[in-house]
Amino acid sequence: MTVDMTTVDQARLEELLGRVVADLGAVGAGTLVVLGERLGLFRALADGGPATPAELARRTGTVERNVREWLAAMAASGYVAHDGGVFRLDPEQEAAFADEQGPAFVAGGFQLLTAAARPDTRGLLERAFRDGRGLDWGEHHPDLFTGTARFFRPGYAAHLVQDWLPALEGVVERLEAGGAVADVGCGLGLSTLLMAQAFPAARLTGFDSHAPSVDAARRQAAAAGLGDRVAFRPAAALDFDGGPYDLVAYFDCLHDMGDPVGALRHARGLLAPGGTVMLVEPYAEDTLEENLNPLGRLMYTASTLICTPVSQAQEVGLALGAQAGETATRAVAEEAGFRRFRRAAGTPTNLVYEVRV
Repeated sequence: MTVDMTTVDQARLEELLGRVVADLGAVGAGTLVVLGERLGLFRALADGGPATPAELARRTGTVERNVREWLAAMAASGYVAHDGGVFRLDPEQEAAFADEQGPAFVAGGFQLLTAAARPDTRGLLERAFRDGRGLDWGEHHPDLFTGTARFFRPGYAAHLVQDWLPALEGVVERLEAGGAVADVGCGLGLSTLLMAQAFPAARLTGFDSHAPSVDAARRQAAAAGLGDRVAFRPAAALDFDGGPYDLVAYFDCLHDMGDPVGALRHARGLLAPGGTVMLVEPYAEDTLEENLNPLGRLMYTASTLICTPVSQAQEVGLALGAQAGETATRAVAEEAGFRRFRRAAGTPTNLVYEVRV
């Protein structure tokens, strides 16, 4: 098919092509952010202060010519500042790219998305599109697991203990009194450990179906000195055990599950009287039109590469997707037998739902 160019609005075409150029640059910049992190370029620029390409290369044991090109690309992206051949990180850039413990750190997002789109994964994604059998979480490159934890860490560290748990009726009091918590789909254990640090009397168990992530979570707990207070066990959302639990939490994972209804129904059977299910999900409205914005674009992209195929690879394969929205999430909870469902808290990137019997 050949487009009849006389039917094309040239102004609209030029606007579209301008967006394409910007997006092509963004795709490449994401790869370079991950590369710069691995080589220690951001960290060296933050710790050592402004530098020429040659100085930064000396600090990091790299080749000046390659570093010069990397710095130019980062400056063109607005990720590094530049003045007369000397490059630096402004405070905002340092917060975003060099302060991993801070609330604005973003490099994990580049790591997870570049991992999800690796050449050795693309064939598996194409297969998933053709046969609908999905792509299991464990089939992804390990960078996805680490990148996911690093991507979510700033938001969880800033809001989980300070805002989200206090927004749930009576939960903080139960945890302070030694309540039991199941963190389902805990990944590398970040959310579990944050709660353990805040509530030393609480009894916490993290469950995940991906055994290497469980092993990594155990190592994280030991490094944090929490190994004797927090347990991590390999188990799927449909068969984790223990309880009764005062809180069963799902952090950005319910929509990834093949059978979210069955998962919540299983959790309902393990709740203590008056117990709570907390669902933390990506911020989403109920319709596509309402989600056509930069955050929606990011989440639909992640959902296409990761969330939807991961769900399809499991039994049932409901594939809610990362932009399911409140109405669809409520319907899942109600089908699982819960009658109380409310939006309890939120941030620009997440919504927190309180679910009770």
